[in-house]
Amino acid sequence: MEALAEQGVTVLFKADAERTREGSKPWTFVASGNPFHEDLLVRTEAVSVESCLNTCLPQLRERGLVIPE
Repeated sequence: MEALAEQGVTVLFKADAERTREGSKPWTFVASGNPFHEDLLVRTEAVSVESCLNTCLPQLRERGLVIPE
């Protein structure tokens, strides 16, 4: 996430206690690019942090961001 921040991307992880109790997808990942990547918005809801990353990191790489393995 530090590598993304260094490239001007704001990253938010959220764990929602209410959705955890409901048994749904409690984790949210959002990456937005203002001010440097104005059209960037990648978002997902998933069952784990790992699932969020598995979904979103490839999308961010496709948009030209450099993310270490």
